[in-house]
Amino acid sequence: MYPVRRCSSLIQRDLAALCLSSRTSAPKHTKLCPLSLPGVTRCGVSTNGPRQPTTSRLSPSLQVGQMGSSSSVRFFSSLAQSLSRAPLEPTQTHTEECESEQVDPETLLRECEEVLRTRPPRPHRDFVRTRASAKHNPQIRVMQWNILAQALGEGKDGFVRCPMEALNWAERKYLILEEILTYRPDIVCLQEVDHYYDTFQPVMSSLGYQSSFCPKPCSPCLDVCGNNGPDGCALFFSRERFRLLDVQHLRLSAVALKTNQVAVVATLQCQVTGRVFCVAVTHLKARSGWETFRGAQGANLLQQLKGILSMQQEEAVPLFVCGDFNAEPSEEVYRRFLNSPLGLDSAYRTLSADGSSEPSYTTWKIRPSGESQSTLDYVWYSRHGFSVDAVLSMPSEEQIGPDRLPSYHYPSDHLSLVCDFSFIQEPHRLM
Repeated sequence: MYPVRRCSSLIQRDLAALCLSSRTSAPKHTKLCPLSLPGVTRCGVSTNGPRQPTTSRLSPSLQVGQMGSSSSVRFFSSLAQSLSRAPLEPTQTHTEECESEQVDPETLLRECEEVLRTRPPRPHRDFVRTRASAKHNPQIRVMQWNILAQALGEGKDGFVRCPMEALNWAERKYLILEEILTYRPDIVCLQEVDHYYDTFQPVMSSLGYQSSFCPKPCSPCLDVCGNNGPDGCALFFSRERFRLLDVQHLRLSAVALKTNQVAVVATLQCQVTGRVFCVAVTHLKARSGWETFRGAQGANLLQQLKGILSMQQEEAVPLFVCGDFNAEPSEEVYRRFLNSPLGLDSAYRTLSADGSSEPSYTTWKIRPSGESQSTLDYVWYSRHGFSVDAVLSMPSEEQIGPDRLPSYHYPSDHLSLVCDFSFIQEPHRLM
């Protein structure tokens, strides 16, 4: 038996009221071209203009289900506008910046805990510090996470030891948000996002994040009855910490053929230090037997990233690449990234005693084909641009539990990776 969560002192709220449910926010979709989805294009959504300053108050996102609230009306109106907006041309890529009331993260975290009070607590994980950070060089916290698409979890993945009730979206979304709110990353890189428009974009915007989403051209989620649209990669970054300079959505190729895998690449400028850097989020082809294909996708991604970096006005712009690579460290695509001329290294190697080994697992699940314990997720960073200050430890087998992931106490079959980085000081910047 797992310990039960401590109930917070907040009044119990509607368990499904965090944001518009998929049944009310948008029509269900059958297998069709993602470009026909309302508000969705192949590679982007339009902007709403500059964000208006607002005051912090009780979460409007949690008031959506309470009819009669003025915040609810504004939230519904804003979301309806974004969903009914005409699709952009495929070549346009914009970030979404919704005009939403700002939410106090602590208040929203407590409300998540209240909703989840009957579920066992998430595994406790500590940060392992690798070096002391300088006060004049503030850290950048980066989260990488395949959150498990709702349609795939319920309709395709076949987690035989996970009760369907544990995958109920009305509560599972709170578990995902609780994980994000617990660690408060400055940059969040997510894969398998199929509730971007009705959940993550509006809620994360209310928490101070700007974002960009690129759906897969032919998402497997669309094969599932009652789906919420295609899944894809989503990038979120703090509006307060960073200024967006550019964003590009990439469709990865393999052997000169366009594939179903995508990436989002943003060029950001740190508001504190003035330093410019790039961050990319991707999700490579899954399943065994596709190792060569993944290697080709990785080579294509590296080539496209090199081209993006070469267009920057500053020299040696550093880079983060976060993703579910669906590849063990023994695969070609891993070696390609480790030996890339871009000078990349994997942040989680710092957890090992020799500094050269990855964790034993980043995903652990049981399917009809058997139990699978694999290392597939990575946070790559430029060695010349960043230092790794700390990484979030991996939960133990006992914490994960005998039924593995996902479960009542963890919402995805992949574990989140969270790292603290700081810029390496360049000599000319110290003068």
